[in-house]
Amino acid sequence: MTNNPLISIVIPNWNGAHFLPTCLDSLRRQTAPRLEVIVADNASTDGSLELLARDYPEVRVVALPENRGFTGACNAGMRAATGDIVILLNNDTEVEPDWAEQVAAAFERYPDAGIVASKMLLFDRRDTLHTAGDFYTIDGRAGNRGVWQRDDERYNREEYVFSACGGSAAYRREMLDEIGLLDDDFFFSMEDVDLAWRAQLAGWRCVYVPSAVVYHHLAATGGGVTASYYDGRNNLWVIAKNYPGALLRKHWPKIVRAQARLAWDALRAWRGEAARARLRGMLSGLLSLPRMLRKRRAIQAASKTPPEVIEAMLSPVGGPEGG
Repeated sequence: MTNNPLISIVIPNWNGAHFLPTCLDSLRRQTAPRLEVIVADNASTDGSLELLARDYPEVRVVALPENRGFTGACNAGMRAATGDIVILLNNDTEVEPDWAEQVAAAFERYPDAGIVASKMLLFDRRDTLHTAGDFYTIDGRAGNRGVWQRDDERYNREEYVFSACGGSAAYRREMLDEIGLLDDDFFFSMEDVDLAWRAQLAGWRCVYVPSAVVYHHLAATGGGVTASYYDGRNNLWVIAKNYPGALLRKHWPKIVRAQARLAWDALRAWRGEAARARLRGMLSGLLSLPRMLRKRRAIQAASKTPPEVIEAMLSPVGGPEGG
């Protein structure tokens, strides 16, 4: 990678016209010398395309004919991207002026890193973390490191983590060419974790870079019933596709207990629409496992990382601090 790599920033958008100016204005202030900005639009009806054409002529627009979800928009944008580094960025974010420069520098410092995770802070509480990279637990659950915690010294050092949140995930083009893009079947939720699993299995690493700072309107463009359904389904898909067989045989009781707890909690909250959506998602995930197991065969056959190395990357059952 050159000292000044071309950085492609892909912004998936669906009716986000009220967020786009803040995001795009912050990208105009970037200190990185070579940027291309791509908005992949999921058939918005709120004037997003008109806004981009009028006020942001430098932005490349990939206009999709229908809503293809987060994964579909991101993949369309990534296919159009020409950069050595491809970054997914939510439309409801604002980034510090040196954000892209810090990401590119991290890829230079860590040649084994295929993914760089930014420090994401809450947009309206900028001393509070959304994520300092993501973790994945032995019992098959993903989460944001440091979520809702105060931004302090604990999260101010560069370190390897399991995954980068898809709201600001930077990928080395060389890695994407090897392992592929997001899984379009996921549509929304946990597609970033699935890609990180494939990266880790292929021998790439993910590094968290606290100097690359992003402010995020948490859950502004997602959440609720939709998120609950896809979380329930896609969580099972991630395990089915990626969790190594040797570790499944060792830790399957923990994984089953974790899923049973999630289902029981949803059953107890049955009157809630989101709880019912999670149960529908879990049922859909179980019914569609054969399709994911077909994908699993190719992923596991190409794995270069020994199971014990993967196991060392996984967090304790309670999360990264085991709580």
